[in-house]
Order: sequence, then C-alpha cells, then structure tokens
Amino acid sequence: MTAAAAPIKSAPPVLTNRRRFLDACRCRAVDRPPVWLMRQAGRALPEYRQLKEKHTFLQLVQTPELAAEVTLQPVRRFGFDAAILFSDILVIPEAMGQPYRFRETGGIEMDFAVTSRADIEKLSVERVTGRLSYVDKALRLLRKELGDQTALIGFSGSPWTLATFMMEGGSARQHTRALALFREDPKTYFTLAEKLTAAVTAYLKMQVAAGVDVLQIFDSNGGNLPAADFQEASGRWMRDIITAIGTPEAGVPVIVFSLGTHGNWNDLAATGASVLGIDWQFSLAEARKLIPEGTGLQGNLNPALLAEATPEMVAAETNRLLAEMRGRNGHIFNLGHGVPPAAKLENIAALVETVRGFK
Repeated sequence: MTAAAAPIKSAPPVLTNRRRFLDACRCRAVDRPPVWLMRQAGRALPEYRQLKEKHTFLQLVQTPELAAEVTLQPVRRFGFDAAILFSDILVIPEAMGQPYRFRETGGIEMDFAVTSRADIEKLSVERVTGRLSYVDKALRLLRKELGDQTALIGFSGSPWTLATFMMEGGSARQHTRALALFREDPKTYFTLAEKLTAAVTAYLKMQVAAGVDVLQIFDSNGGNLPAADFQEASGRWMRDIITAIGTPEAGVPVIVFSLGTHGNWNDLAATGASVLGIDWQFSLAEARKLIPEGTGLQGNLNPALLAEATPEMVAAETNRLLAEMRGRNGHIFNLGHGVPPAAKLENIAALVETVRGFK
C-alpha cells in the first residue's frame, strides 16, 4: 500500500492594492502596510506642472476629466495602494455660497468673511451636492479607471477647520476668529458648525454613492484648539458625520487626520474613526502605545525629508517607522503631512519601494 499523498497547499491569495488598503483600514492582517501620501497629486509632479501651464487650479478641480487625470498621475508613476481625489477642502464653503480664489501673492482669498449670524444664515446646505456634481462625475470616472486594483479615497475638511477659513475670509497667519466666536458666543458657533456638519455629511455620502472606498476628514486646524476645547469645537462634529455615514462594516472606513492635536487621543478615538492620522510632530511608537488596537494608525514620515534628504536617508527613516509598527495591524504608511512642492521624485520612489519591500 502506498502512502497517501500529502495534501497540496494552495498559495495564499495575492492582495490587490485596493484590498490591502481596505483590510488595513479595518485592522486586518495584510502582507505589508499599504502606502499613499497626502498631497501625492500636484505640484511635485512634472506632469501636473504641464497641466497647470494650461489650466488654473480651480479649472483642474472643477473639470471632472482634469481632476481625474491629476488624481491618477501619481498612481501611474509610483503605484500607490490608494488614489485620493484631487480637490480642495474649500469646495464646501463655495458650494454653500462663499466662493474662493487663489491670490497672486499666494494663499487663498474668499469673497467675504463669515462674521455674523446673518452671514451664517445665508449659507445654504441644500445646494451643496448639486453644486458639487463635478466631484461626483470625477469620482465615477476614477472608480471606472481604478477598478478593483487601486483604492479610491474621498475627503472633506472638518467643520472646525472649514469654519476657521470661512471666518478669516481665507488664508491667515493665525486663525483666531473661530475660536473667539466659540468662546464668546457658542450658540452662534454651534449654528455654523451644525450647518457645516450637515453639508459635509451630504457631500461625503455623495462620494460614497460615487464609489469611494475610504473617506478622510482633514481637521487641519485641529491643533489650534486648546485640549479642553477640542471636543466641543471639533471632535463632536466629526463624530456626528462619521455616525451618519455608518460603521466601517456597513459603510466605508473613515480616517481622521487632525494636525497638531496631541494629547486628545481619547477625543479623537471618540469620533468613531477607523484610522487616526498621526502627524510628523508626534512619535508613531508612542501613538501605538496610547491608541488601542482596533483603531488603525496612519503616518508619519516627516514630509521635509522628501525635499531635503537623499533617497538613502528617506529609505532608512521609512524602515525605522515600519519597524516601530511591525506586528500592529492597521498601519497605513504615509507622511505626517502633505507632500511638499519641492519633493524629489527619487525620494518618493525610495519611500514607496521601501514600503513595498518590507517584510
């Protein structure tokens, strides 16, 4: 009698970039951390600069075919696990009735600053999704192009961060008016925050319907808030948005990136985010200790390295961060902020290749 043949073991399924990214967002085991970069599309890429010679930023954002093209450029060049829609957080105020433009001297200028309850009352939530139909069209083009291979990320600014720009009337050295309103007249601030929460919720639901896999909320000015004020001024409104979108199992995972918000981990976790973005100013290893498993962590290479360092230095620092997170499900490799305009393409390539080769 011959011995029974040993059962043939099937090879583990090869993860697509899309599946790897989604699994990591849900803190499932993956073969390696997925990688994408905030502001991966745009000024650092020569193909983007060629487009920019022919079109304004707003034309690129508001023309679905152009927005889709700019979104795809870094994915074609570097093979990121996820693409993020090329757009701007200020499309929400514009759709509500507060247009914006870019100053020739740099920075953003809005048609007017929101300074009174009367200004807030003029803002329309109802018109948001209609006015942002160009985003819906761009996302549908992207979903078709990316297919099952690459994840698609949609995004919005947080109510707090949007309020800071809206009340200053654009870019400012210091965003002080929103905090002053929150402290001196909280009822009026809450009126603005409620409107923005409703607008952001409708906008993100539209993005989900158009086919995004994951959403990111940029609380870019969250760090301007003292820890004691964060929950009421920002955290609770992001929680309301995430609750309305649904659980990661029922809906889509949500990443919250709150720049400079250190020491508010409980408040950030209370938003219900699937993943918390960690900026470059905070230790990723320390964040791993403080944030319970079951919540993903995204980050957090210092973006300045892409402009100032060599590929070897970028690879070494990338490896260090990967090693710090070894064994922790839910790590998504990213920068601790956006790609700087002066980033060197060889440094971005070194970062991506290092993550891809990590074991």
